[in-house]
Amino acid sequence: MAFTSRSGHTQTALAEINITPLVDVVLVLLVIFMLTAPVLQSGIDVAVPKTKTVKEITEQRTVLTIDKDQRVFLGDQPINLADLASRLHESNTDPAHRIIYLRADERVPFGAFASVMDAVKQAGITNISIVTQPLNNGSAVK
Repeated sequence: MAFTSRSGHTQTALAEINITPLVDVVLVLLVIFMLTAPVLQSGIDVAVPKTKTVKEITEQRTVLTIDKDQRVFLGDQPINLADLASRLHESNTDPAHRIIYLRADERVPFGAFASVMDAVKQAGITNISIVTQPLNNGSAVK
């Protein structure tokens, strides 16, 4: 873009923005996020039982996990079984309309499983879904 000053001289303005450094920074950030995203998705290692009928989880819900050593986790945080009912009752939602997903390792004894179910029911939550895996990859019911 050129313009003429009062003295009659023609001058050009530097109106062009060099976007090459911006593209370089964005690409570097993209590579960093692509490399670190799988590392951030750390979970609790649980071998859930396999069943013929499995419904896919499509919404983000509260997940209770019992690992093979019978440790209980609320989300990704370990929790004492004695504190579970009070922690579940703390949330702002109505317990009667709340859904809990329970993931338990297939090697967990039924007694430990029943204790966690009892703690959830003490919090007033009656809608408990048990998480399983399909027997075959293509047999999930939606």
